[in-house]
Amino acid sequence: MSKVKREKNTETIAVSRNIATRLYWAFKKNWQLYLMAAPAMLFLFLFSYLPLGGLVIAFKKYEFKKGIWGSSFLDPWYKNFEILFKNNDAAVSAIRNTIFLNFLFIVFGTIFAIALALSFNEIANKHLKKLTQSLSFLPYFISTVVVGIFVTGLLGFDNGVINRLITSFGGEKVAFYMNASYWPLILLIVNIWKGAGYSAVVYLATISGFDEAYYEAARIDGATRWQQIRYISLPLLKPTIIVLTLLSVGKIMNADFGLFYNVTGDMPTLYATTDVLDTYIFRALRQTGDIGVSSATGFFQSVIGFVMVVGSNWVARRYEKDSALF
Repeated sequence: MSKVKREKNTETIAVSRNIATRLYWAFKKNWQLYLMAAPAMLFLFLFSYLPLGGLVIAFKKYEFKKGIWGSSFLDPWYKNFEILFKNNDAAVSAIRNTIFLNFLFIVFGTIFAIALALSFNEIANKHLKKLTQSLSFLPYFISTVVVGIFVTGLLGFDNGVINRLITSFGGEKVAFYMNASYWPLILLIVNIWKGAGYSAVVYLATISGFDEAYYEAARIDGATRWQQIRYISLPLLKPTIIVLTLLSVGKIMNADFGLFYNVTGDMPTLYATTDVLDTYIFRALRQTGDIGVSSATGFFQSVIGFVMVVGSNWVARRYEKDSALF
């Protein structure tokens, strides 16, 4: 071995030992924090990283008897994806609905969450502030099964509250579950009611950390409450808004299965505007049992989500470098 190679090997060993030593002392110093993080790291490994091996099903003709590794690869390898997209109007419609509805949820959900947070911040009474926060936060913990029952009670044709109000004023009943055009708005309202309070807590926590000196200076200069919100609160909230939006964009291909399945009652008459990829996969798997095509759909969701996060982060970095995720 030449002298240069020996020197390089010596440097590599020294660097490795230095890294190992720093890791050892970091763990020894902060072992309590690592111990607290261990359950979350284990959960992440078991449910996020370990299942990645199952992605191979998307490229195989899956057979239950042979299992994942015993099943043979398809020829061509993209056959499951071809089945998904070729002459499959239902899949294309589900993709379109997923993107459109999630886009609505992100835009209007963010607006309502910010409005709620700013409103809570303006409440001076401490007890009233806690009460309103709790009431807005409560719907987040209600099961979508229960929410679906509430919606049915409101929109039912025969005994629904809304139809009873309409008929009491001399109008005609509306068949909500037979007309798909109503449901993007209905789902948007339900989504905002259920999730805006939860999201508002994050924004409110950010607002609580703002330096009060900004607001005192603005009040001395004669700024109104609206001007303080417009020129202080909103600009300071911008980095948080961008980060949370980027995280939401990463899940734009993943719909809330419980919301779309339970609230709509899985009514075929509503598929035109409410059938999303998650409900499509579930229905296809239940009806055909073709795990390969269902896995290909899930793989497609993940890839598009990854591309959306990277692309959105690139845009955010060009717009405001400090607001990007990475």
